[in-house]
Amino acid sequence: MGVILGVIFHFIGGFASGSFYMPYKKVKGWSWESFWIVGGLFSWLIVPPLAAYLTIPGFMDIIKASSSGVLGTTFLMGLLWGIGGLTYGLGVRYLGVSLGSSIILGLCSVFGALVPAVYYYFNPKTGKDTIGDLFGTQWGLTVMLGLLLCIIGIIICGKAGGMKDKDLVKNEELHADADAIGAHGEKPAKKSHIDASGSEFLLVKGLILAIISGVLSACFSFGIEAGSSMGVTANEIWKNANPGQGEFLFRNNVIFVVILWGGLTTNFIWCMILNARNKSFGDYTNKKSPLLKNYLLCALGGTMWFLQFFFYGMGESKMGNGASSWILHMSFIILVANTWGIVLKEWKGVSKKTTTTIIVGILTILASVIIVGIGNSMK
Repeated sequence: MGVILGVIFHFIGGFASGSFYMPYKKVKGWSWESFWIVGGLFSWLIVPPLAAYLTIPGFMDIIKASSSGVLGTTFLMGLLWGIGGLTYGLGVRYLGVSLGSSIILGLCSVFGALVPAVYYYFNPKTGKDTIGDLFGTQWGLTVMLGLLLCIIGIIICGKAGGMKDKDLVKNEELHADADAIGAHGEKPAKKSHIDASGSEFLLVKGLILAIISGVLSACFSFGIEAGSSMGVTANEIWKNANPGQGEFLFRNNVIFVVILWGGLTTNFIWCMILNARNKSFGDYTNKKSPLLKNYLLCALGGTMWFLQFFFYGMGESKMGNGASSWILHMSFIILVANTWGIVLKEWKGVSKKTTTTIIVGILTILASVIIVGIGNSMK
């Protein structure tokens, strides 16, 4: 029953994460950096301590009692993860919700699952899965098979992205032939393309950002490990107050507060630099834009973003913060994001072969989720 609940919690968290960018797409009249940091204030500064306050009485006392080493390492992982989160937003901007999320979160799932397992192989800790467990047991090999399928799914989705880029170029050339041609009969060169969802599509730039984001976003998983002693303290306090009721579902909420301080620092600095460079500080008070609606949309997007980790913590408490939890969580996000990509018509106007390729990639990732679930049930 615990495994089933864990999968359900991870799915809810995956749905929240795969959907959080949708409100941002409705923001009008603001630059990217403006709506990103307003939403981020809810994601990283407002909602996390509120969630901790509601679920862990005295959570600040736990943080204050933690060693400087634990807090420093957890905060550092948050800083690095913040770069991953920042480039996630840019990757989705240039690749679209479906393709960008598939590549970024697929890479994140690989690094987030394997690096902690390698670390605990050389620094054993009770209750933590090691790379030896993954390769030396039947359940571990099954989980690794799911991870391999996830990687294959990423490759297929990346291939679909390249095919989409070629299809968009071809469509633009056809339109240029049908419409008026320049004064000298030359077609204007275009470096970016607009897909059917109205989003700017820049494959090379988007892929570079996606790779950076995928690698650094895995630091959130490392941050949870670094701050695990705070979660253990929260768990012990709750179990003493509620004997015989199992593990504490919300124990990781206190860790999220510290990690997200790091994420806020990175994103705030960069967005302020962009505001200054693009002269977009006026967005926050621009009465020509729907200010109240924009702020509410950003608040919704930021809150939805945090909920992914709120429910990840619940799923982790049922399944453990090992490869299984991380892969399941990331894979569910990829599936939901791809579903939104279809709803937004990000793949409209591409060839049937391209559409088939992205569907195969999605189904491959879905298969990886099922196999990881089976492997975890064998544990």
